[in-house]
Amino acid sequence: MSRIGRMHIDVPAAVKVKFEGGVVTVEGPKGTLSQKIADKHIDVKQEGATLTVTRDCDDKDVRAKHGLYRQLIANMVKGVETPFVKTLIIQGVGYKAQVNGSKLVMNLGYSHPVEFAAPEGITLACPDANTVTVTGISKELVGQTAANIRSKRPVEPYHNYGLHYSDEVVVKKEGKTAGK
Repeated sequence: MSRIGRMHIDVPAAVKVKFEGGVVTVEGPKGTLSQKIADKHIDVKQEGATLTVTRDCDDKDVRAKHGLYRQLIANMVKGVETPFVKTLIIQGVGYKAQVNGSKLVMNLGYSHPVEFAAPEGITLACPDANTVTVTGISKELVGQTAANIRSKRPVEPYHNYGLHYSDEVVVKKEGKTAGK
């Protein structure tokens, strides 16, 4: 049995979970999320304040999806209570960012400023000129939005100019050395 799939999910008192017609809907103080369960062999049961994701057969594809759906539901339960946050660091001479309305405007060494519009459900903030925080209730959407912002100027390995995650380890390469 899947180690992740067999773990139960603790549901806080402020969060309501509903499973009808193959769709799990999680409603909490920060918003509502829903996830379609594409496999008819996977079932979600709520007993009091705990959720359990079960499967009724041992086919290879059903076993593979068991842990996946359990973790997606756990992320939804966590996200509607406390939002997910990704922090990006901007590093480089003259590189900076600011938020104008729902748009993120970045100067990344190009001849023009780079604008990025926040998708619905995502909040962008700049605590300072070299830091961007991406906040939202959907872990998948927060991660994808942070990756899209990072792709505007990935880290250059010789000077470490560009955008990187706050918890990412950036390795600086050694440049050319003069011959002797």
